[in-house]
Amino acid sequence: MGYAKERGKLEKLVIKIAGIAAYDEKSMAVLIDIHENYSHTIRILKNKQPDSFGDLYKNELQEINQAKKAVKEANSDEIRQSNFVLYKDTLVRVLEKTIQIAKAIL
Repeated sequence: MGYAKERGKLEKLVIKIAGIAAYDEKSMAVLIDIHENYSHTIRILKNKQPDSFGDLYKNELQEINQAKKAVKEANSDEIRQSNFVLYKDTLVRVLEKTIQIAKAIL
């Protein structure tokens, strides 16, 4: 039903994140791009299988949005770096969770 294609997109996003270590404008732009791609992909999966992906769409996507907002609202470099790492880790965790669910459905 197309889960392998979407799972492949998510796996590529995980690989793309691996090269990011510290906050800078370029790294933040990459994470935002990954976030947008994840958002698009999870929406597709939710529409195909709402029972399996509906909670991910609602809860995990909200968690990612909050982590992104925390980075943008940080008022010092230390806090921004800490929130950036949290944003990155949240993206990785959610991507891996979504990949596992997609694998289980096949």
